[in-house]
Amino acid sequence: MSKSRIDARFAALKAEGRAAFVPYVMAGDPDRDTALAILKGLPAAGADLIELGFPFSDPMAEGPPIQRAAQRALAKGMTLQGTLELVAAFRAGDAATPVILMGYTNPLVTWGIEAFARDASAAGVDGLIIVDTPPEEAGPLADACDAHDISLIRLATPTSDDARLKVVVSRTSGFVYYVSVAGVTGVKEADAAAVAPQVARVRAASGLPVAVGFGIRTPERAAAIAQVADAVVVGSALVDEVAEAVDLNEDVTLRVLSKVDSLAKAVRFARRVPV
Repeated sequence: MSKSRIDARFAALKAEGRAAFVPYVMAGDPDRDTALAILKGLPAAGADLIELGFPFSDPMAEGPPIQRAAQRALAKGMTLQGTLELVAAFRAGDAATPVILMGYTNPLVTWGIEAFARDASAAGVDGLIIVDTPPEEAGPLADACDAHDISLIRLATPTSDDARLKVVVSRTSGFVYYVSVAGVTGVKEADAAAVAPQVARVRAASGLPVAVGFGIRTPERAAAIAQVADAVVVGSALVDEVAEAVDLNEDVTLRVLSKVDSLAKAVRFARRVPV
């Protein structure tokens, strides 16, 4: 069911003629119950797919906002086991929305690659993005994902030349995640004019939908990227909403879902021709 959930969602969106909106949130941020409430509310707020980060103590690809989100989650006791429990709780009420876990290799190795793929699939996970596992070392992970019908989703970057891109997209399924800027999350802004030819190149090399992330914080920026990509991923802007709501003693879930709603609407209507 897992891979087909991602494929079915992208096929439906292609038929609608629009890009997907993919919010990224951190499991356990700012605490387990609030994170679950946010997760459950994402589809109604406009999420087409969901990226769920699992907290790790050394998130090397992340800028300060997501680093702080991981620290908040770890401080409240969130674990990889707890992340799968959140997915299972979400899946009990939503059988359609794809969920992709995003994180780092060490926790999976500690769990056991094969065992983790089995348990993630049982919880309802559809895809994995493991940012620090290069393709040359990903054979066991790819085998485990294939065995348990989970999409292994890889990252392409502005520095991925044609030769490297062939390696990156090998054994990738579901979609390819294009990192729109060089560097970490949440620091630079994505430029749609620069992204468009790169998305076309990645799409041609992979035959898969291309999601663009890193550097997208506003509805305006999301709409621009939605005109050239198959999916738009926003993460740092959402975890910033968590931090600000906590600091101001506001309703975290309401604030995050309101931000998701504004971004999702921008993506949904980005390709609509004015009349």
